[in-house]
Amino acid sequence: MPDDAAAARAAAEEESAFSHSPVAPDVTAAYGDHPDQVIDFYAPRPGADSAAPGAPAPLVVVLHGGAWRARYDRRHITPFADYLARRGFAVANVEYRRGEDPAGAPDDGTQPAGRWPDTFDDVAAALDALPALVREALPQADPRRTVLTGHSAGGHLALWAAARHVLPPDAPWRTDGPADLRGVVALAPIADFEVAEKLDVCAHASLQLLGGPDAFATRRPYADPVLLLPTGIATTLVQGRADLVVPEPVAESYADAAAKAGEMVGLTLLADVGHFPLIDPAADACAVVAEEIAQLAW
Repeated sequence: MPDDAAAARAAAEEESAFSHSPVAPDVTAAYGDHPDQVIDFYAPRPGADSAAPGAPAPLVVVLHGGAWRARYDRRHITPFADYLARRGFAVANVEYRRGEDPAGAPDDGTQPAGRWPDTFDDVAAALDALPALVREALPQADPRRTVLTGHSAGGHLALWAAARHVLPPDAPWRTDGPADLRGVVALAPIADFEVAEKLDVCAHASLQLLGGPDAFATRRPYADPVLLLPTGIATTLVQGRADLVVPEPVAESYADAAAKAGEMVGLTLLADVGHFPLIDPAADACAVVAEEIAQLAW
């Protein structure tokens, strides 16, 4: 159990991250018929310090977290998307179907996490539709310089989306080859479901995502990034060492598995940083994240 000081710091970090007002996108485009099958686009802001005026901007695809639960939608990460746009990136903020939230359910972390297979269907469909949508909605973007990022459960989805070409042959989301990505920057990702379950991450959200105990073992090979290695795609994990939500051993386990598979995965560990500063524009850790993205994108 965390001590009182650690718990208080984590609560303050979460409050700061959620204190920012949502930032409206420049354009929203649908990739399907469901209300959650949409992508918000943010153009690089005038005067952004990382782009030459008029030059095509690298594209950052953002997958939000929230334990795949319905009450955490893409709005909470829009300040982060805007922050990246102000750093010179074109940004695509992807929404996807999450666990259905029963009316009147308590806000205690026990709401259903994700939907099988809908959550995965949506992320795959969004990434497949993205090139055409970008050409129409965000002509300032250079899709040849695309970096995929995600936070927490979204970090899991980012790692998974980059590994579709190594999914089992019967997986409906498998692609013939690797995605055309400069790389992946996964932020405190739920990157190893077995370790996450041992640590009770997000009230056993990964177990719920896969449909419960009876389905967990059979579905893990189709969904768990730690089992989908090597990908051949440049990957960096950014992890707060004081993270009480998705603790450091989850990211370390993925990095270790990658090394055993012959792949070098970067692991940036931030001292005295918890879960939420990684997506909080007011936090120094957010600048570290932007720099990690820039290292792959520019």
